[in-house]
Amino acid sequence: MMPSAAALSVLSDFSVPDVQVAIVGGGPAGLMAAEVLSKAGISVHLFDAMPSVGRKFLLAGKGGLNLTHAEAPQLFRTRYGDQQIQAGQWLDQMDAQAVRDWAKSLGVDTFVGTSGRVFPEEMKAAPLLRAWLQRLRHPVSGVPVQFHMRHRWQGWKGEQLVFQPTGQAGLVHVRARATLLALGGASWPRLGSDGAWVPLLAEQRVPISPLKPANCGFDVLGRDGQGWTEHFRSRFAGHPIKSVALRIEAAVGPQGKPEGEARFERQGEFVVTDTGVEGSLVYAASALLRDDLAQGAAQLMLDLLPDKSLDQVRSEVCWPRGSRSLSSHLKSRLGIDGVKMGLLYELCSPETIANQEALALNLKRLPVPLKSPRPVDEAISTAGGVDLMGLTPELMLTQKPGVYCAGEMLDWEAPTGGYLLTACLASGYRAGLGILTNL
Repeated sequence: MMPSAAALSVLSDFSVPDVQVAIVGGGPAGLMAAEVLSKAGISVHLFDAMPSVGRKFLLAGKGGLNLTHAEAPQLFRTRYGDQQIQAGQWLDQMDAQAVRDWAKSLGVDTFVGTSGRVFPEEMKAAPLLRAWLQRLRHPVSGVPVQFHMRHRWQGWKGEQLVFQPTGQAGLVHVRARATLLALGGASWPRLGSDGAWVPLLAEQRVPISPLKPANCGFDVLGRDGQGWTEHFRSRFAGHPIKSVALRIEAAVGPQGKPEGEARFERQGEFVVTDTGVEGSLVYAASALLRDDLAQGAAQLMLDLLPDKSLDQVRSEVCWPRGSRSLSSHLKSRLGIDGVKMGLLYELCSPETIANQEALALNLKRLPVPLKSPRPVDEAISTAGGVDLMGLTPELMLTQKPGVYCAGEMLDWEAPTGGYLLTACLASGYRAGLGILTNL
């Protein structure tokens, strides 16, 4: 009796020969490195624990795939914070315009949205991924990439990579002239980015910074240190708070006074959750807030009326209200109602609400004390990972010659807006060129 096609696939995986390049991880970084090498005539075998590649890529594109950002290159690079010099070296090889050119080479035109974000014209990730995989499997020139799905990497045995095929008792051993690890962070475990690689590299004495949530939400302390009250949570969890400004104050100096300008200030919107806050405006400030919490305490300041000055707000608050309730007065004079009104009563004491000057100040500077970031597996992305100082400029591990790393498993972070995907693609491109040079 002939074995099934699926059985043949599993059997053939057990006899993978020595390969030129093994890539572990089928996200954007791994696929981009595979493309660089395939075009150069290098035989690439790509392994992934999931049934198909690009799963996080597809999920990220469900609401519209944000490929990159159209802002000026020098400003673009600042989005990588402390790692902007290293990330800039990757962008030297593949910048935002190169990402758009690459998409166009796959038959996908892009456009710039009103915020400067760049999207495929169809907004979807699936057509781009399909065209990309078609080119990798059936290149016009170069060598087809060989894909081995449902292969979970288990580390090394001597110089061989070890994989555990899903549902099989045996192990697959692969010897490669060069290996690229592109295993992602830890923020999407159900899509394969689970951080299980950390102990495997730690065993090899590779320097690794602890994985932390990035672009994440936060739990709040609330006014009494117990989080949202049940009354507020039941009424407003899931409600967006629009047209506000979020500010993070300047660091406090030795004399207890702020040093310099605010460290962050931006207008936008976010969402109230069961336990705290999340959404684009919070994500943009999340790195600072997370690091402040690691030092002991953090709070964000909300301006509920960013289009009005404090004097204007004070004037309206102090306007005679006659027999109207305070809620009716604030709604009619300032448009404060719903979740914004709920926030005021949730975070301000009765004494503050009753004091017109204090109320006006809190409408412009409402403190929201935070308790903790949400867990890393809820975050959009991950900070921490393989220390960039433990890599050569070609992204090869100094502790493990011949092994390269790329993508989100490296210790860098960036806000949403196309910066994450661009750096993943660019680091994969950089690593691919490094492997090509050293081979």
